[in-house]
Amino acid sequence: MTQSKGYSRLQIILHWVVAVLIVLQFVLHEGMAEAYDIATETGIYAFSAPVIGHIAGGAVILLLACWRLILRHDRGAPPPPEGEPEIFRKAGHLAHLTLYALLIGLPITGALAWGGRMEAAGEAHELLKNLMILLVLAHIGAVIVHQRVWKTGILKRMMRAQD
Repeated sequence: MTQSKGYSRLQIILHWVVAVLIVLQFVLHEGMAEAYDIATETGIYAFSAPVIGHIAGGAVILLLACWRLILRHDRGAPPPPEGEPEIFRKAGHLAHLTLYALLIGLPITGALAWGGRMEAAGEAHELLKNLMILLVLAHIGAVIVHQRVWKTGILKRMMRAQD
């Protein structure tokens, strides 16, 4: 993987589209969870607007996450900002790896739970969802610390392209 000066316009757009889709997944979660509970009790997997939206959103997130990984491999990512303590650099790297794993793992476990009718996958999906919530909150918290405490201006990297 190469290292770039900043993120490209496409990398930034994909980041924010995935962020919005993740929020929508949480909004649609309750309808999906209710449908899944009914399906596991009755064996009837009924499609409703929240179910279709959740499934479609997961599929799009999976595709966009793969695209993001390809772009990151081809174009690289900028180095961590100056002023970030080393322990937080390492934690940030691990958090980003975990976020990508979740962006891929959640749609797969969701598909196996719903389409494959695998209850264990549903349980894994729920566990991964909770981990995603924690990591998203940590991600937002890290941006706030970067902006307010370390004053690294990191938010600019996801707002302004370096094509």
